[in-house]
Amino acid sequence: MGVKVREKPKNSGVWWVFINHQGRRKAKKIGNKRAAESVAKQIEAKLALSGMNLLEDKKKQESKASTFEEYASTWIKVTVPATSKPSTLRDYQGILNNHVLPEIGKTPINEITRMMVKQTLMKKINQGYANSTVIHIKNAVSGVLNLALDDEVISVNPAHNIGKIFKKTQQKLTFDPYNQEELKIFLDTIKQSFPIHYPMFLTMARTGIRFGECLGLQWKDVDFENRFINIERGLSKGKIETPKSGQSRKVDMSLQLFQVLKELRLQRKVDTLKNGWSGMPEWVFISGKGNSYHESYTRRIFYKAIKKAGLRKIRVHDLRHTYATLRITKGDNVADVSKQLGHHSVKFTMDIYYHWIPGGNKKEVDGLDDLDYGRNHPQPIRNQQKRDHSEKSATP
Repeated sequence: MGVKVREKPKNSGVWWVFINHQGRRKAKKIGNKRAAESVAKQIEAKLALSGMNLLEDKKKQESKASTFEEYASTWIKVTVPATSKPSTLRDYQGILNNHVLPEIGKTPINEITRMMVKQTLMKKINQGYANSTVIHIKNAVSGVLNLALDDEVISVNPAHNIGKIFKKTQQKLTFDPYNQEELKIFLDTIKQSFPIHYPMFLTMARTGIRFGECLGLQWKDVDFENRFINIERGLSKGKIETPKSGQSRKVDMSLQLFQVLKELRLQRKVDTLKNGWSGMPEWVFISGKGNSYHESYTRRIFYKAIKKAGLRKIRVHDLRHTYATLRITKGDNVADVSKQLGHHSVKFTMDIYYHWIPGGNKKEVDGLDDLDYGRNHPQPIRNQQKRDHSEKSATP
């Protein structure tokens, strides 16, 4: 048996009484310290004298306590839509249905322990799920429990501070961009074999914008006078979303892209008259019926073009990496590349593309040599950039 008084959070001025009796736990927020201590003494005396369980009969309590599943339903219907994108909502719904509710869905929310959460997560790790997936599962569980915490049904979130659940692994290379020659072959193939799709793929290749951001472009976003594009939205599974960073940004248009989009706008006006549309479609890239493109259709075109060109297979998103690596490899300012990509910091960009900076650390290591070494030994002449790229391509 135990009755304890604690200030939670520390230095908050809010005091709780925690009761641990016959394997059952209960917590109650009282107010100030003096009142909490008084209540604690009364509870201790009652338990000691009567031997009665302060907590309600277990069956009666379980019938009154809301389950994790009930709180999860409220969280997914109210909290997540107000704070997240529709795609995030779908992800959390799938995580709850497939991974969480079968494990702890029927458990009363106030009986979920830290060990219960940890065991659920470790079970998923042992089943072979990726660390990132397990982290998403933990975030979903924590979000539901936070709702119960706000409702003062529980005093702490059992998903917090659960300790180490998997070993840290080195992040593997997850992208395989084209070099400039390969990109040209790809774009030439698109232009020759799938000409109506050429402007869209050229836009991704010349700006580095995300696939969804490209599909979400509208003509009002394209500033031909100042030669840039405003990234205001993205399209995911037919639904409009804000850019991934949550903020709009401007990306520059190359002269080639400027000319191609200008010609496309003129062609779109001709198509509008020819098809009898009430007005020119607002979307820059459209299907034959004037609607926005769908991701699956666009990916099919992408992979058909790769196969026809005889190129190694990459992902659509690797066009974004291709843009970044081509610019960084030729020595462009990393801060500008980071801004164009919409990254939250230059450091984030450097962490991803550091090894693509050509000879970025040669002057630093040369500084370790004897002071007169550079005068007596001329620098070797090598195609360093080509060698560096070859080494990167061999990276697993």
